[in-house]
Amino acid sequence: SSTVIAEAQQAKSIPKIGYLSRELHPADSRASSDMRLAVFRQGLRQLGYSEGKNFIVEYRYADERLERLPALAEELVRLNVDIIVTDTTLTARAARNVTTTIPIVFLSGSDPTVSGGGAASLARPGGNMTGFTNFAGELRGKRLELLKEVLPKVSRFALLEGPGRTAYREKSVADTEVVAQALGVKLQVIEVKEDHPDFDAAFRRIAKERIGGLVVGTGSIISLTLSRRKILGLAEQARIPAIYDTES
Repeated sequence: SSTVIAEAQQAKSIPKIGYLSRELHPADSRASSDMRLAVFRQGLRQLGYSEGKNFIVEYRYADERLERLPALAEELVRLNVDIIVTDTTLTARAARNVTTTIPIVFLSGSDPTVSGGGAASLARPGGNMTGFTNFAGELRGKRLELLKEVLPKVSRFALLEGPGRTAYREKSVADTEVVAQALGVKLQVIEVKEDHPDFDAAFRRIAKERIGGLVVGTGSIISLTLSRRKILGLAEQARIPAIYDTES
């Protein structure tokens, strides 16, 4: 009937947003509240958009299994979404690896454009990517300064970093080491390549080397929700003061 055809045409014309997240699915009781998604939805409402009425969203969650991101990104492309919204650097890169035509908007990321090969520069990204970045590696050194201020007698600190050496992370580590030298303290960079077993070993090393303060950096492993909780627990158990790059 004409009514069915009209409804089908209307459904087809509604914009379709793909939302790609590395986080746990909201149905998982361990999942943290996704503030980025909440703010994104709020912004759409303020612009007069209503989910399910004048746009629909295809949600894809990796449940903190990073190896699932490429397949989930490909699935969104096959669904022919009009735009892909991603929550972090890793999800933005996963989307960028499977499409150069569908627009990608990242809600957060250390440097998802430049170091990921998606843009020539932050000032003029070009391509199909845009969004918000928390590219501020110099803040790592400031966090060390703050930790030293509350621990004036401590002379040995550790910087916990995730695997991989992007240009952003290399600069952040180098800047933090410069600050450590200026403060007259020793900074031990400890890299974790896996999640829980590596974290246990890292904290055993921290205790063995009598490190008195910890700066927790970033990385795909460290920034997972369950990993952050593990680090918090180990730091509390070891009774070591720590300062963090991201919320936990």
